[in-house]
Amino acid sequence: MRIVSVVGTRPQLIKAAALGPVLRRRHDEVFVDTGQHWDDSMAGSFFAELSLPRPDHSLGIGGGTPAEQVGRMLPAVEAVLVAERPDAVLVYGDTNSTLAGALAAAKLGIRVAHVEAGLRSFDRSMPEEVNRVVADHLSRWLFAPTPTAVANLAAEGIVDGISLVGDLMQDLAARLAAGVRDPAALAATGLGVQPGAYLFATVHRAENRQPAAMHAWAALLDSVAAPDRPVILALHPGTQAALAEGGITPGEHVRVVEPQGYRTTLALQLHAAAVLTDSGGVQREAAWLGVPCLVLRDRTEWVEAVETSDGRMVLVGLDAACALDELGRLAPRETAPADASRRAAGLDLRPAGAAEAIASALDAAEH
Repeated sequence: MRIVSVVGTRPQLIKAAALGPVLRRRHDEVFVDTGQHWDDSMAGSFFAELSLPRPDHSLGIGGGTPAEQVGRMLPAVEAVLVAERPDAVLVYGDTNSTLAGALAAAKLGIRVAHVEAGLRSFDRSMPEEVNRVVADHLSRWLFAPTPTAVANLAAEGIVDGISLVGDLMQDLAARLAAGVRDPAALAATGLGVQPGAYLFATVHRAENRQPAAMHAWAALLDSVAAPDRPVILALHPGTQAALAEGGITPGEHVRVVEPQGYRTTLALQLHAAAVLTDSGGVQREAAWLGVPCLVLRDRTEWVEAVETSDGRMVLVGLDAACALDELGRLAPRETAPADASRRAAGLDLRPAGAAEAIASALDAAEH
């Protein structure tokens, strides 16, 4: 089968790194990068680090509002599809690139395969929610990562073409986890932190770039940071620009760093006392690594990650008092270093098998 795969953001590159090698062994893949994450710190370095092939088509479409991005992506993706004449278009997740790829394919009568189908926050104010709902309803193949995702699709009347495949990101994390177990992987970050003696945080969602939200989460991080346990905040460039525009500065013990490479991000999570994030990807990685995780949202699409965490993962929203209480329970200062060392030494992360399951489902479609 000739498949055009559309990516555009760091999380999509991670998923493509997990699926691509399996897909290319069985199918003819054309790799398209929209450029949604267009700078080197957000995406460029990932190609080398994750051994991704250079895109067959780089569209260079970054910046602007969501509507502007999708509007520019649609004719550009359409031109690629007309030229390449694929049997299917594969899209990942819930970004503007996902929506553009699915819409362009559907308008040309090309079948759509959606990886991470069925996820729902039930919050239509989130751009991601609209993108994922539309992509699901346009798709011929719906690759669901969790049983809840399958149930969500059924509730919307989608019952055909669904495969419960597990999580692609777990496949890649399992492949690289052994390389970050040793504390030397933490030392290699150059950040000068010790296992269990820091907190790792990421913030990137659109709702957390609004002025009130930025004041709230900046105050939350300031409240949990301390001289002997700083917060390492890997900050999305868009979030950093919004902070600067709002004149908001995180506290003195919150160390802002650029987005890190994939292995470095895994190492910083694994060896942290705890993780604080609004990212679905980081949330799941923390769950697989067994790291205490405070989710800086009021709801999550990844309900299984919370339900199966034995209380290690909790939704705290932007409530600083709640975050302090949960850190006291999940990562006490006295035991966090020993807990982090024990967790890293015992890590044995197994792949989910999602890449093989997706490729097999597409194999079956040819027969």
